[in-house]
Amino acid sequence: MRVVKQGGHWLFEEDVETARYVSEMLLDLRKNGMDAVRSYSRKFDDWAPRDFELSPQQIDEAIDMCSDQLVGDTDFCQANVRSFAEAQFATMKPLEVEIRPGVILGHKHIPVNCVGSYVPGGRYPMFGSAQMSIIPAKVAGVKTVVACTPPVKGEGYYPATINAMKKAGADRIFVLGGVQAFALMAYGMGAVPPADMLCGAGNKYVAEAKRQLFGQCGIDLLAGPTEIGIIADDDADPALAACDLLGQAEHDPNSSQLLVCMSESFAHATLDEINQQLAVLPTREIAELSWGNNGSIFVADDRDEAIRLSDDYAPEHLELHVEDAAYYVDRLTNYGSLFIGEETTVAYGDKSIGTNHILPTSRSARYTGGLWVGKFMKTVTYQKMTPAASIEVGKVTARQCEVERMLAHGITATIRVDRYSE
Repeated sequence: MRVVKQGGHWLFEEDVETARYVSEMLLDLRKNGMDAVRSYSRKFDDWAPRDFELSPQQIDEAIDMCSDQLVGDTDFCQANVRSFAEAQFATMKPLEVEIRPGVILGHKHIPVNCVGSYVPGGRYPMFGSAQMSIIPAKVAGVKTVVACTPPVKGEGYYPATINAMKKAGADRIFVLGGVQAFALMAYGMGAVPPADMLCGAGNKYVAEAKRQLFGQCGIDLLAGPTEIGIIADDDADPALAACDLLGQAEHDPNSSQLLVCMSESFAHATLDEINQQLAVLPTREIAELSWGNNGSIFVADDRDEAIRLSDDYAPEHLELHVEDAAYYVDRLTNYGSLFIGEETTVAYGDKSIGTNHILPTSRSARYTGGLWVGKFMKTVTYQKMTPAASIEVGKVTARQCEVERMLAHGITATIRVDRYSE
């Protein structure tokens, strides 16, 4: 391996000051309810309407403000997300099996009752995030989805976001951002039912709020700044690789980018392309900072080393710009979502193609995948037995309990052995 350029890779680390600040906020919000919600919204977003929840009339007005083209394009994207979520849901079958005579075990999938969905705003109004959390929840069978999105500071809502939230299936829509939005959903403030699960991305305060609220309710995952990895061989196009790296770099100054290639000539050709494209990139201010601090280029000795480098990085998004894609698909293990071939790109996954863009970052792709319909469901087990099976299993259970000295447990077994042996 040779390093042509090495940047940082943002990882979750204990941020004592952020944790303390968010903890104090959550305590205040839990104690003082909607008064604290209103106070923080006014402080951070210059936003304190009479009611944070949009009425049906306000939702209709927001949708009417969207162009026909925008509405149609959003419908196109949401149809893809819904189709894929429905196909995933179809794979989640109940199970019942007789593992030995008279011993019947099974599992079933039960959706959670209430989900709190956060659709981020901030630097970019990421209205496409609405379908990524709301649609899979609804396909899973979630009864109530409460959705929050931050206001345009001092102005109100972004119409495209409201349209996306409503079309995705949100039951309640609030124009409210930050920690206070997560507190409203998690604690069930203002006639909102307490969420069984929270989902959606945001800044470091939002991520910390989700971390601290976990246990009060479930969460999708803890997402940091976005990441892209690209594995490219010498048949790839350096201009296309550069374009895709910069496409993610514009997200955030802390976004990270990785290129693993097979030759120094390709590495330097891609670097040249990045510099040329940055010169005319409309979002250069952020992308240049992000690439400068967090962009990395490694030259691998062979395909297997390229796979090891990528798996160690465990990128949120991984693109394959290679001739023999199947070799990599069969061997790669750590990524959030895989983009096979130059015909697809991260932006397709983020916006329109149908797979979910709420994905693991900060190397958490080593142990989890992204958000999908299954995350909104609990897989629960059950068991039933015949009397004869209860006798057989009860004898073994009683002996096991005796060894463990859990005598009351043992009695629950022997009482059944005695009862069904009569």
